[in-house]
Amino acid sequence: MQPYNVSSMQTLGKLPRIAAIVAFVLSGLIALMGLLGPILILPLAIVPLFAGIGILRKRAWSAYGLGMYFLAQLLLVPIVLLRHAASTWKAQQITATVIESLFLGLLFIFSGRSLAASGASRGRVFPWIVVTALTTVPFFFIQTFEIPGASMEGTLLPGDRILAQTFPPTPPERGQMVIFLSPQDRGVDLVKRTIAIPGDHIRISRGVVILNGAALNEKYAMHRSGGVDFYPDDYPNESSLPGCEEGNEILAQHVVNGEIVVPAGEYFVLGDNRENSLDSRCWGFVASGDVVGKPLMIYDSIDQAGEETSSPVEHWFGRRRWARFFMVF
Repeated sequence: MQPYNVSSMQTLGKLPRIAAIVAFVLSGLIALMGLLGPILILPLAIVPLFAGIGILRKRAWSAYGLGMYFLAQLLLVPIVLLRHAASTWKAQQITATVIESLFLGLLFIFSGRSLAASGASRGRVFPWIVVTALTTVPFFFIQTFEIPGASMEGTLLPGDRILAQTFPPTPPERGQMVIFLSPQDRGVDLVKRTIAIPGDHIRISRGVVILNGAALNEKYAMHRSGGVDFYPDDYPNESSLPGCEEGNEILAQHVVNGEIVVPAGEYFVLGDNRENSLDSRCWGFVASGDVVGKPLMIYDSIDQAGEETSSPVEHWFGRRRWARFFMVF
């Protein structure tokens, strides 16, 4: 095995030397981001670290592989654009990601060519193909989300970071959590629980959901007393909730014999934290075309109400809810 040290760095060509430095800097930045942000990305720091070491050992495919790794990220751009109507901020973020991935990809590809031209060893190809596939292909099917509010508290807490299946699209089932575009803000994704699907009859009596004539045993639902009674115990009714006039009007068109009949291609969703959730009771149904995906598991969780500390690392590690990691739904 060829050693790597200061002399190894000095004998490298200029471009591979720059590529090695960039690889080590990227490894440090990714590790820092993983410690202070989504911990899911922490293992990814190993990829540029190994590439940097391989470049110092004059292995061409250490540079080629990292270049392929970054260029493969460009394949995800059309998926991101299809999933979301790109707002100005998202468009800027996507553009910056494309430029960054293209620049880094070409830097390492040309560094690999420089190493190969200098007579460097080829190195191993297969591990880089595997790493690139494992860090790219899954994101054609899954997506990460962060829970900002308490509407699903009891099941999902503010600060939970989740993986969700977004492809292939599957219609949500009764009792299943679902992620969808907000009817009030098309740039925001919401997560609620699917209570009724097309053709179902639903009403709420004294806080109990009656679905197709049977009371639901909702162990996941949380009811807090003593709060502001925004929603009446019986629903639907003749009252109009403030700020929900448009949704109430839509729902009123589908009331039959005191029950809401869910129309074709629509879903009725509720938050598990029933007294603290804006949901179908306010803005009406969720269209099937607005369904983004379904939550699969929690991969990270940060206590939003944790105590502040002077150290960023202690701040994030001390507030992580380790017991919630890898909870599967």
